Amino acid sequence: MKFKLVLSALALGVLSACSSPPVVRMDPTYEEAAASKFVSTNRDAAVKLVDGLDTRSLGTGPVLVATIVNVNDMRRAAPLGRTLSEIYASALASSGYNVKEMKLRGDVFVKEETGELLLSREVKDIARSHNASLVLVGTYSAAANMTYVSLKFVRTDDSRIVRAYDYALPNDRDVTKLLQVPTVR
Repeated sequence: MKFKLVLSALALGVLSACSSPPVVRMDPTYEEAAASKFVSTNRDAAVKLVDGLDTRSLGTGPVLVATIVNVNDMRRAAPLGRTLSEIYASALASSGYNVKEMKLRGDVFVKEETGELLLSREVKDIARSHNASLVLVGTYSAAANMTYVSLKFVRTDDSRIVRAYDYALPNDRDVTKLLQVPTVR
């Protein structure tokens, strides 16, 4: 009986030594935030979209950046779409493009919880009011492991796509959180 008790105690000791302490999640650091692949990947996408763009297709007016919308529900935008649009606008402005900030104008319809939605039937009217030559539009589509993003530069006078670029984002914790559409109360 003593032998079984000693053997059981020894087995418990060995098994408990094999378990690792719980992993404590630390808050992200500023260094990690500065090295964010999310930001750099999306900035790079905007740069790749305009890489090799014939500047004659720009015209004389500014560029507008529409909210990137879910391909399955183009009337609503999750925080992901609005965040992507902000990153693209910043990247284009940093690259020397004349980007017009639509949120500063009162005559653009901005629906609460969605941002600036720019659908094909609205492009010409909004572009005309801003004297824009090109509009960056796009969609995203969330799949099991990736979210696929499609960007297009559309000429406002004839709705012709002058450049396009597609890429994917991993559905990590941040992207998954940004894909969630807030509920309107």
